[in-house]
Amino acid sequence: MPVPWFLLSLALGRSPMVLSLEKLMGPQDTARCSPGLSCHLWDGDVLCLPGSIVSAPGPVLVPTRLQTELVLRCHQETDCDLCVRVSIHLAVHGHWEEPKDEDRSGRAADLELEEPRNAFLQAQVVLSFQAYPTARCVLLEVQVPAALVQPGQSVGSVVFDCFEAALGAEVRLWSYTQPRYQKELNLTQQLPALPWLSVSADGDDVHLVLDVSEEQHFGLSLYWNQVQGPTKPLWHSNLTGPRNITLNHTDLFPCLCIQVWPLEPDSVRTSLCPFKEDPRAHRNLWRAARLRLLSPQGWQLNAPCLLLAEATLCWQAPGGGPCLSLVPPLSRENVTVNKTLELPLLNVHPNLCVQVSSWEKLQLQECLWADSLGALKDDMLLLETRGPQNNRSLCALEPSGCTPLLSQASTRAARLGEQLLQDLQSGQCLQLWEDDLRALWACPMDKYVHQRWALVWLACLLLASALFLLFLVKRNQVKGWLRLLKEDLRAGAVARGRATLLVYSAEDSGFERLVGALASALCQLPLRVAVDLWSRRELSAQGPLAWFHAQRRQTLQEGGVVVLLFSPGAVALCHEWLQDGASASAPHGPHDAFAASLSCVLPDFLQGRAPGRYVGAYFEGLLHSEAVPALFRSVPVFSLPSQLPDFLRTLQGPGTLRPGRLGERAKRVSRALQPALDSCFSLPGIPGIPGIPRTARGLAREAGATAR
Repeated sequence: MPVPWFLLSLALGRSPMVLSLEKLMGPQDTARCSPGLSCHLWDGDVLCLPGSIVSAPGPVLVPTRLQTELVLRCHQETDCDLCVRVSIHLAVHGHWEEPKDEDRSGRAADLELEEPRNAFLQAQVVLSFQAYPTARCVLLEVQVPAALVQPGQSVGSVVFDCFEAALGAEVRLWSYTQPRYQKELNLTQQLPALPWLSVSADGDDVHLVLDVSEEQHFGLSLYWNQVQGPTKPLWHSNLTGPRNITLNHTDLFPCLCIQVWPLEPDSVRTSLCPFKEDPRAHRNLWRAARLRLLSPQGWQLNAPCLLLAEATLCWQAPGGGPCLSLVPPLSRENVTVNKTLELPLLNVHPNLCVQVSSWEKLQLQECLWADSLGALKDDMLLLETRGPQNNRSLCALEPSGCTPLLSQASTRAARLGEQLLQDLQSGQCLQLWEDDLRALWACPMDKYVHQRWALVWLACLLLASALFLLFLVKRNQVKGWLRLLKEDLRAGAVARGRATLLVYSAEDSGFERLVGALASALCQLPLRVAVDLWSRRELSAQGPLAWFHAQRRQTLQEGGVVVLLFSPGAVALCHEWLQDGASASAPHGPHDAFAASLSCVLPDFLQGRAPGRYVGAYFEGLLHSEAVPALFRSVPVFSLPSQLPDFLRTLQGPGTLRPGRLGERAKRVSRALQPALDSCFSLPGIPGIPGIPRTARGLAREAGATAR
């Protein structure tokens, strides 16, 4: 069915120049020539057979340029099809052959020379047209008087009316003569598309927008436009009204085309291939491409679209590394998609791989024979070069180049050159390829690898024997070294692995300095200590209850211990909780983690889960031992600094340190606590706690004596 006039108007625009396209009435094709030429159009289409190029016997007519023009072929005044008019410009190629013998310069020779110049030059010009789904070839006979012939100059043109094409179609034209004296001319043109079919991108998605009326019924098809073979439809649907269809970017390919047509008898279909230059479509095409082995020497590159690529063979050594290209000796080969290619191999090998490159960029590599022949082998690839008088040379193809077998190089092939030469002469190598001058051989290297490993095992055995003899001679000393090493490793592992959480009630700045000094000293043991003094930002952001709950859970999951530092304020908070838990549920300050911790700590003590997970401690001079609530005495409660050794032993775990080393660490902690204790307590005594007239320095000296 012809395209309605209003659709052509929309497609070609509203310019008066465009809308005044020439109208051709009737369905007949015609041809006309420029003045001085005569032409004739053969009836019907002909076969498109260019043939091979032949030498011109003299001056001949050849096409030099193609030119197109859009016209309208109308069946009625308002029902027209878009049509492509083609102009073929012709010129003379070649010269007249002048006689060379001066003896023939008589009247007869003049007549013979004049006769061809009074004749005509005749040419059969073929014009080929392709626009999916149409393909046509027409034949034009053109004559020009020999008197107008000037070699190398244009003689005129012939105009053909016309080839019908759909809106939005891609038109391809070729022109040549029969017989063909030069390479055929070609021209590609994209016809205007209907404005109601548009493609837009939105991030990773592509939208097909069809802006038609709600009453319009049309068909929509997505297909792969392949040069070789029939098109492959992917999706087809009959739709009504305006539509917005979304395609994912992974569905795009350079040959993906869209076809739209009205659901009417004999309707013209409009095709559009908008993704030919889309980088995403080309990336998807290479991701979808696959190399497939068809026979021992046959393989195929499968892809949905045409690819411009070259294939080469390479040698992949085990253990990774780049694939060693075999160009030369083997040459590159252009790849045709979905066509079987044969490799010039005598035998195949699992290390032989196929590389496919496009625009000098590697796109695909696959060792096609690895599945059938097994894993990659540690074979050496040898290149044999044959010279005159049956002379030949051998070199090993390695990443550094082709290394001669009998050379002083420091490569594996040079070190084993004589052995590889003997293996080749004895028939232990596999011939992969051969021509008149060169050959490729694969020689196994397994036996040489086994010899190398045998030497390594022998050296290990000798070393083990020497160590055993040393152990027998100095058995007692070795046992002592091993015992010391075991103790140090155990102590270091436990110390580094034990997490400790210090929980206290913020009495005043002096008590906080004391707690900070204790935490810093414990970190030097080392222990992994957590205390709210060092996490004020997280404490403010999360709140005391959430911060303590997270720290307690992490410490106990890692096998650590929670240390409760009792002070008068902490004891008062405990009594409040034990008497009336609701009254103590609110924290006493923005950074008071002890008040918030009681909601998590008290249930563990009340349900008997505290032993092994909690430890209590208090500073002498601030609190009497009897002031600690009885509920918390189910776990060890230590007086600091007098009971520092026992306190440290409990934190680090039993059996982790020898007594002497534990005493040294207790002294170190005592010295670290002494300045904070001096600032917290007065030197003559400690008022407010009767019966405890000790000074801070005396407490520190007592802790050191206990440690000793």
